[in-house]
Amino acid sequence: MKKNKLLVESSYDFDLLGLVAPLKDYKLAWLINSCLGFDLKKGVDFRMEFTNQPALIISQYILEKEYGFIQLLRNRSYPVAGRAGYLVPELKIMDYFLLFQDYTLEININTYIENLSKMKEIQNVVKLDVIKLKSRDNLLTY
Repeated sequence: MKKNKLLVESSYDFDLLGLVAPLKDYKLAWLINSCLGFDLKKGVDFRMEFTNQPALIISQYILEKEYGFIQLLRNRSYPVAGRAGYLVPELKIMDYFLLFQDYTLEININTYIENLSKMKEIQNVVKLDVIKLKSRDNLLTY
């Protein structure tokens, strides 16, 4: 019997910031909203199912824009079956990811990094190269 393979090519046309901030997700979303002038709102928790592993339930806050969105994702999932996994396991040090997808090019990522770095509650802000991440497909939550 002849087998066919389905090749799916994903698009990673977004900017990604990694945040080290030992805060509750709602507190960090509120701080980001006040610092950057956003209006991030709690979205439905993102759920990823795997065949041989427990599911991941990731908290997310989102701001829908006319031509894109801004999304705050928690790296550590809520515990399922007593185990909590990571959205991006190779970056366990990161508490959150701030994902920017904007087709109008009105977002200046460097200004956001500077403003977030000034906040005492956020310990570190790093711009990440999505292509170099092994688990980059996990970030495709939209």
